[in-house]
Amino acid sequence: MNKLIYSVEDKPPFFLSLLLGAQHLLAALGGIIAVPLVIGNVLQLPSSDTIILVNAALLISGVVTMIQCQGIGPIGIRLPSVMGTSFTFVAAALAIGFSQDGVAGILGASLVGSLVMIIGSFFMPTIRKLFPPVVTGTVVMMIGLSLIPVAVDWFAGGQRGDAQYASPQNLAMAFFVLTIVVVLVQWGKGIFSAAAIVIGMFTGYITALLLGWIDFSGVQQAEAFALPQPLHFGLAFPISGIIGMSIAYLVTIVESSGNFLALGNATQTEISGKHLRGGVLCDGLGSALAAMMSTTPFSSFSQNIGVISLTGVASRYVVTITGALLMLAGLFPVFGALIVSIPLPVLGGAGLMMFAMIIAAGIQMLDKVERNKRNGLIIAISIGCGLAVTTRPEILDKLPSFVKEIFGSGITVGSLLALTLNLVLPHDNTE
Repeated sequence: MNKLIYSVEDKPPFFLSLLLGAQHLLAALGGIIAVPLVIGNVLQLPSSDTIILVNAALLISGVVTMIQCQGIGPIGIRLPSVMGTSFTFVAAALAIGFSQDGVAGILGASLVGSLVMIIGSFFMPTIRKLFPPVVTGTVVMMIGLSLIPVAVDWFAGGQRGDAQYASPQNLAMAFFVLTIVVVLVQWGKGIFSAAAIVIGMFTGYITALLLGWIDFSGVQQAEAFALPQPLHFGLAFPISGIIGMSIAYLVTIVESSGNFLALGNATQTEISGKHLRGGVLCDGLGSALAAMMSTTPFSSFSQNIGVISLTGVASRYVVTITGALLMLAGLFPVFGALIVSIPLPVLGGAGLMMFAMIIAAGIQMLDKVERNKRNGLIIAISIGCGLAVTTRPEILDKLPSFVKEIFGSGITVGSLLALTLNLVLPHDNTE
């Protein structure tokens, strides 16, 4: 296991913490704004309404991240966990959004559905017992594997089918950033190793700027300052929507549990049922707050676990600063627009390395698991089926919509299979 430069309770100097916090911000920002952008675009909301969804997502992500890191009473895991809007809820949200209830129905169903997570959090000490090392290692590995296609698309500069997808210049830029990050992590000392990702991305950004790649139109159009708008869309409570959202919250409990266990491995912290209860309770309450403040539900971000694994900086103080930066991005949209102007290959160069580190962490955890037929089956079936959904999501296209909603994520499929197989397969005492 890699030696940590800063452990969970360490407080690096303020300006170094600011730099390290910005590193987490860069890793998370795209994911946080992606969900409200998708919902706004697909539902063809006016741009002013989409902006309200995005600004609220950034602001509340910041608030919930700070609470998750620092804790308030029983709320919060008190580990460096970045919180953001979750893609798990997109299918349910769009189904509600196309009905007569629109965005008000999405937010009302989110508010009521969050009770599933809030109540579920109190059963986490029991659920923790369902995650022995063979399950935990499989889930952590599946988290990393499911993120790789995202990093590859960033690396190539867009989506398959785009004119410039995997163009030589995009690949060259991504490899350039990747090389800087690897060199700094391996041979850099002090700040150069700890801040390898942000230094690599900054170097890539300046290079892209000199090459004329940066599009500042979004920065010019962004407002300088924006106040949050609670209940801007109102609230409606469609029964079918509440059921759909509640299912999505159940799935998120499984995903968040996996993320928190992976976070424990990255920060070298033994994750207890109490940790999981605080983390999932913060997820649920944060999602309820998000609904009141006019944006979609939250969960923990797995990509930031890769930042910790890669840099060895596990300080929750650093990620609390990330939360403060996210709040600023929500209040000053021009700040967020500047971050969004980073070209995808620059993100991809760092992202591929970060997400691959999560896979490496999963392999290291599984290396400690007893090698026998039973454990081999659990690992193989869980990862095989999880990857099937991740790499070929259309495999679920002809199944009922509720099946796609539950099993649309490779992380969920892999996690549920690992949990189920561990309970069902008999232990062979002769092995």
